[in-house]
Amino acid sequence: MRNLPVPAGPSALANVSPLQLYLQEIAKYPLLEPEEEFELARKHFEEADVTSAHRLITSNLRLVVKIANDFRTAQVTLLDLIQEGNYGLMQAVKKFNPYKGVKLSSYAAWWIRAYILKYLMEQKSQVKIATTAAQRKLFYNLQKETDRLLLEYDTADPKRIAANLDVTEKDVIEMQKRLRAPDLSLDAPVDIHGEDGELRGNFLIDPRAESIDDVLAAKQIQDLFSLYLQEFQGQLAGRDREIFDLRLLAETPLTLQEIGDKYGFSRERARQIETRILQRLKEFVSQKGTLDV
Repeated sequence: MRNLPVPAGPSALANVSPLQLYLQEIAKYPLLEPEEEFELARKHFEEADVTSAHRLITSNLRLVVKIANDFRTAQVTLLDLIQEGNYGLMQAVKKFNPYKGVKLSSYAAWWIRAYILKYLMEQKSQVKIATTAAQRKLFYNLQKETDRLLLEYDTADPKRIAANLDVTEKDVIEMQKRLRAPDLSLDAPVDIHGEDGELRGNFLIDPRAESIDDVLAAKQIQDLFSLYLQEFQGQLAGRDREIFDLRLLAETPLTLQEIGDKYGFSRERARQIETRILQRLKEFVSQKGTLDV
């Protein structure tokens, strides 16, 4: 996306912090009125208008800062979180459907949080999927480029992908290994070998497979909702906490009658308590911005 402000680096003026410079820069972009936001979103959704997408993104950059600030830690700078949140915002604008009756800010909130959470989890992981600019480019574009080439050629070899994405062939091969590694069993025998002895099975990409973007989106939603469940669980106490665990989280949940027998009340009373807890959960997650989609 063109002309997006980038968090300032070490070359910023000594008497002004990079964060202050960035905040000053994004303050120049005006917020949108609901009618204007809808028209821009409609134009981007129907016509893929880049200018409209740019305005939608820049008008919501302050939302990214607000959300990123909630995830600030001693180990990660706020500017790093903002940058990751901006990736989420751009993904939200790309996928936003204005006809669903949801505000862009509400829809974008969980995309922003998801990208920030993914980044934080990567920082804690001993093995990171994408750590360089080239790897990040591949992480988000490898499957799309592979699919595109398969429409034109019989195969999508790493050399051609590398040339089209302006990265090295080694980076392509390494990213293919990393992205497909979770689908490979360490115990499964592999009997397909290349001429140089390298296991070709490590490099195979199924053109029918779900796109990386779709897999990532689903994983982000799952991870984010899991974190919210844990946070909500921590707000419960006593009987409500036990019922939530035994009835709603357990792999083999107790029946309403078993819950009633355990606490000495009727099945209907157990149902009422469960309904009340579920309503609290719905309100809690809705406030987080994940149920609006």
